[in-house]
Amino acid sequence: MPKKFQKRVEDFICNHCGQEVQGTGYTNHCPACLWSKHVDVNPGDRAAKCGGLMPPVGLFLRQSNKVIIHRCSKCSHEKLNEAVPQDNADELIKLSSLPVSVKK
Repeated sequence: MPKKFQKRVEDFICNHCGQEVQGTGYTNHCPACLWSKHVDVNPGDRAAKCGGLMPPVGLFLRQSNKVIIHRCSKCSHEKLNEAVPQDNADELIKLSSLPVSVKK
């Protein structure tokens, strides 16, 4: 059985804004625009065949952590990702003003 989480240190160029991103092994979205890409089934496995871009569609607090909701623009899959200190504060503020709706 494959592990649920696989740490992968990968640098990438954001497909949405073009920002060069230095990966840490836990990086799952662009810190400049907050967009992600649908590449994983489980974190780090790169097993998703979709490859669609995942815009941030909401933000909520879970305990003391900010959690970004990403929704795939190709297949509508939703993924929750914790915000990190490097994330663009202005973009997080914009997200916080949107109504939160997580698919079940």
